[in-house]
Amino acid sequence: MPKSSLDKAAQTMIDNLPEKTGNSLDKWLKILSKQKLQKHGEIVKWLKSEHAVTHGFANLIAHSYRDALAGDSGGAADLVESQYQGPKEGLRPIYDEIIKIVSKFGNDVEIAPKKAYVSLRRSKQFALVQPSTRTRVDVGINLTGQSPTARLEESGSFNAMVSHRVRVTKKGEVDAELKRWLKKAYDAA
Repeated sequence: MPKSSLDKAAQTMIDNLPEKTGNSLDKWLKILSKQKLQKHGEIVKWLKSEHAVTHGFANLIAHSYRDALAGDSGGAADLVESQYQGPKEGLRPIYDEIIKIVSKFGNDVEIAPKKAYVSLRRSKQFALVQPSTRTRVDVGINLTGQSPTARLEESGSFNAMVSHRVRVTKKGEVDAELKRWLKKAYDAA
């Protein structure tokens, strides 16, 4: 069952699978088991080319299938949980709000937790969310060519995978302005 907002977003996608793809997750897992595909990219490519499944759903199905093969029921959620444990626990509402916003951009949003941050992808990464200190979440955004502002600063040494960074210290700072920047990066991805 869902343990986090990431799981809630994934659960919403799972609930929508029959309507959007014609099959439930269990049915997709059975179909995949007959294909003998192992690599994530192969699975996604096969689902997209053979069944016209959109990237977001194909990614979800592929992750679920590989987790089932590995006997892992919550690897991605565990990575997120570990990022927001202990002194960074108070930052979790910021992360949850950002995920809530980007999940509404489209069915092709891929939420890919890593050890220290969460990558937000479409056809390529458009943003990342990282609890950088005990009091701050850094939102890295790919907005190449965008002039920096007092709030939207160039990423500098923060992370080479994004062009800009927004420092967020409370949930209220996840506002319309940040949403516009994230949406612009998503649209360009």
